[in-house]
Formats: sequence, C-alpha cells, structure tokens
Amino acid sequence: MTPFLWLPEHIAAIRADDLPTAPIIASDATRDVLPGWDVWDHWPLLTRRGDVARVADGSIVFALVAPRGEDPNERHGAARLWLFHAGLEGWRALGPVFAEGAMPGARQWSGSAVLEEDATVRLFFTAVGERGETMPATHQRLFETRGVMRMIDGVPAIDGWRAAIECVRPDGVYYQQELDGGGEIGTIKAFRDPFFVSLAGEDWLLFAASDAASRSAWNGAVGAARWEGGCWVSAPPLVRASGLNNELERPHAISRADGVYLFWSTQAHVFAEGGPRGPTGLYGIFAEAWGAPWQPLNGSTLVFANPPSAPVQAYSFQVLADLSVWSFADLPQRAAIPGDRADRRAAFAGGPAPVLQLALDGATARLTS
Repeated sequence: MTPFLWLPEHIAAIRADDLPTAPIIASDATRDVLPGWDVWDHWPLLTRRGDVARVADGSIVFALVAPRGEDPNERHGAARLWLFHAGLEGWRALGPVFAEGAMPGARQWSGSAVLEEDATVRLFFTAVGERGETMPATHQRLFETRGVMRMIDGVPAIDGWRAAIECVRPDGVYYQQELDGGGEIGTIKAFRDPFFVSLAGEDWLLFAASDAASRSAWNGAVGAARWEGGCWVSAPPLVRASGLNNELERPHAISRADGVYLFWSTQAHVFAEGGPRGPTGLYGIFAEAWGAPWQPLNGSTLVFANPPSAPVQAYSFQVLADLSVWSFADLPQRAAIPGDRADRRAAFAGGPAPVLQLALDGATARLTS
C-alpha cells in the first residue's frame, strides 16, 4: 500500500478567505460531566462494523480524565481512563476503567474499543511512562485488554479485564523508537492512539506515530499494523508528514459505499517552522477502496478548522459511521492559548463539545451542522 505524502503544497492550498470552519461553541454549550475533573479525549464503544454499540438505551464512552488542577496543561501527566454511559439524560460517570496499578504504565492515553458479538469488549489504549516514576515520562506503548460487558442492577459495567498485551512496538525501521523529542507539549514523538478498524475483511490497528525514515524534526505519521496469524504485524505508515508536521493524532478510518476515509487531528503549533502552517482542525484523505491510491479531501486535506476567532476551541475529533463528529471543548471563546496558568484554568472547558455533522462525497467533505 503506497503511503499518502502529506506535503506543504496541500497546506498551501488552504484558502484563508474560504476556510471551512466549525461553528463557534457558545459559552453555555459545554457540559461538566464529571465535576472536579477535566475530561477530554473520548470515544464510544463501537461494533466491528464501526457503528456505535447501543447499550442500555445509550452508548458506552471511554474518556481521559484527571483531577482539575491549577494548570490544565498538566492533565496529561495524571490521565486515567474512565467509563461513562451517554443517554438521553446526558452522561453518567461509571468510574475508572481499571483499578489503580492494574495496567502497565503510570498513565493512560487515548485508544479505541470494539464490542464483539459474545459481549467481549476489546479495549486498545496507550500506556505512558512507568509505574513508580518520579517525573512524568513520555514513553508510550500500545496495549490491548479484554473485558466483559454486563448489566448490574440496570447499569452497564465492564469487568473481568485480562492482563494487557502489548500490541505493536516501534521497530526503528518504520516507526521511531526515541519518543522524548523536545520534552515539551507538541515536540514529543508519537506512538499512541491505537484505533481498531476492520477493512476489506482484514483487521487493522491505526495509530499516531513518528516516521523513522524521516530526517526532519517534523516527522509525524499515521502508523498501521495488520492482524496476521494471531498477532499484530507492523506495516509501513499510511500517511507520512516528513518536514511538515510533528503530530497526526487520533487517526481513524471509516468505510462507506464510495470508499475509505482516513482522518486525523492536528494543531497549528505542530507544523514545521518556516513552512505553511495549517489551522487546528480535522484533516483527511480518501481512497475508492482499501489499498487504492489516496486523495486529499477537499484538495488540501483540511476537512474543517476551528474558527479564526476561537482557534483552539475544540480538539481530538472523531468521525463516526453516521458521520457525526465528536470532540472535546478545549479553550472556547479564546483567541489564543493564555500564557498564564490561572487564565488557562479559567478558560479550559474540559468536557465534550457539541457534536457536529459531516457530509461526504468521494474526495469532498463538508460540515452540515
């Protein structure tokens, strides 16, 4: 499969005078689904076909949470996976996914989950750092564990989690092994965000990665592994952004009658210095079939951006099979990231953003709401 090369000319094709943007998030449009805690990256439990699994008249949602501290930037160093049920009456917190210390790493970052027909839940997640570390480390590993979906007194629960198995490791050939980067937000390297998808009769794991073959400090990639012979086998990157961008986050794919769509999120500040800089938003590519040549959506890869007046209002976008788009509310109503941590604390929404809706037609994508 030939990788898509995400190039400066794609970003240069974005027209500032005709920028596709999400609606402004109103000040009263975000929800505090877990008082006292920040809630950000989240994803629903899906079926193998990619549809949202219906559970107890709603959906099961996995989310990253951290205690609401003085600076929301520090939440990544305390992230844990929690379980929620989202229904007609809103989100209901069901508690931490894992018992403290039950899984590898010091923290958990994003992933995906799929419900099998026998009620087994396959959860893929990123384990970060090491148990007992004195300083938060950026070492990332991809793991899978399996639990069982149950109803206890009418409330959904997932328990019986098995020991986590490391799915894929960076090999130094396709994917960079050294992940420290500059150590700051936006500079660390990626091996995270595993996303399970079944395409053309094969099971694949997509993930945010750093291209080992690149000589640039901006070497973001969408990595891939295929399920073969009872294990995940690394494949070459699906997207390479050498010299353009450092982080292609939360990559995911959906299959439709007209072809396959691959999406990722990125932020303005992780584009290469001295080159064209795209806005923070959702980007993507299209192929008429899995394995066919990729085409940039909308000619530029940009699906939509945050509005110029609120360039950091939302992030971590996920397109579902019904073309709804989930994300979390980051810093709505702000024209820039506040430099003062007290201002960041006051501005950070830390909860689910309003759901958007896409329309797709081949290599064209647009927001309808």
